[in-house]
Amino acid sequence: MQINISGHHVDISPSLRDYVTNKLDRLNRHHDHITNTDVTLIVDKLEQKAEATVHVSGADLFANSVSTDMYAAIDSLTDKLDRQLIKYKEKLRNHR
Repeated sequence: MQINISGHHVDISPSLRDYVTNKLDRLNRHHDHITNTDVTLIVDKLEQKAEATVHVSGADLFANSVSTDMYAAIDSLTDKLDRQLIKYKEKLRNHR
């Protein structure tokens, strides 16, 4: 899985990049056909936002999260994507 991380009004430090990569590696447990993931980290005045689009064979899954802490926003984002991938995989399994 290829992960593209970009920042809007925030510099992506190596530790932040490693944190995002480690969290998103968890998604591979649920689905093997993830082609790439685009992650955007945004800092507004008092909000830290994390947005991601996961490109899976047959669909694109999008999630976003807002928090006062960037690491908490990333945690919430990966939880949302995790749930979406499980739901998508169940949908594929029931369709067959």
